[in-house]
Amino acid sequence: MVLDVWKSIKKGQFAPVYLLYGTEAYLINETKQLLIENVLHEDEMDFNFSQFDLEETPVETALEDVETLPFIGERRLVFMQNPFFLTAEKTKSRVEHNVKRLEAYLADPVPYSIVVLTAPYEKLDERKKITKELKRKAVLVEAKKLGDHELKGWVRERVGSGRIDDQATELLLELAGTNLMMLTNELDKLALYVEEDQPITAGIVEKLVAKSLEQNIFTLVDHVLQRKMESAMTILHDLLRQNEEPIKILSVMAGQVRLMYQVKELSRQGYSQQKIAGQLKVHPFRVKLALEKTGKFQERELLGIMNDLAEADYKMKTGQADKAITLELLLLKIR
Repeated sequence: MVLDVWKSIKKGQFAPVYLLYGTEAYLINETKQLLIENVLHEDEMDFNFSQFDLEETPVETALEDVETLPFIGERRLVFMQNPFFLTAEKTKSRVEHNVKRLEAYLADPVPYSIVVLTAPYEKLDERKKITKELKRKAVLVEAKKLGDHELKGWVRERVGSGRIDDQATELLLELAGTNLMMLTNELDKLALYVEEDQPITAGIVEKLVAKSLEQNIFTLVDHVLQRKMESAMTILHDLLRQNEEPIKILSVMAGQVRLMYQVKELSRQGYSQQKIAGQLKVHPFRVKLALEKTGKFQERELLGIMNDLAEADYKMKTGQADKAITLELLLLKIR
């Protein structure tokens, strides 16, 4: 788990080789930054830190640098980006790699260097010997969307142990969403607001954290489904005053209702929350919220709303009616 790797790095417990793979760029970048901060002193960076793009440089050239003794320091830190030879993709790269040289290094790494391979790919080719060896010998960081439990753990780790309770964490995720960069910005803002030893409460989160567009529209859809039309109209008018495009609002609404329908259907078929998230390629926290909201609705009701949304979309795009008025009429029709 990525949080365990981060804890080890912060304690100065380094592995000779790391493999960071997956498409969640924030987790990869955060891991690399932690290694830089904890492995090397600032005055060592010019001498003992190197980066190689393996789409342009042979891996054996990078390994020569890895095996060079550090200068004025105890360790070298070497990043190797884009090891495309770990995938099944055909590439037009002109670089040829001596992969056996990397296999030999993995069998006997030098004690003074830390090698970090960054593979920002959806999948690695598990059939390849080098992929198997790396997964066996390296410390792995799978940069994928964090599950509900992992995401809450990440928030607690980012803020500091004991500084934010479960209620505040849950509210933060509901308001700000699950994008790690957005959450980082909100957590930094919260940290600036409270004293160093002061806990971050749900009240503070409610006061400071701005709702994302998706969250505003999620609340809008929720209020419409609960027949709370006055508050739903207020949210809609606020969004329009903020110059949000009506077609964009409608598109996000349609996505929310479609997700609720799909989640309800898959749940009826016996899928777990985690499996639903994997099937729909959405964050598990969004699945959890959708399940909470869909319990009281029949699938035919959600299908009817999806048809109303599609009809409104057609009217907007063909210029048959004013877009803002179309949205207002849509909410009244759903009611």
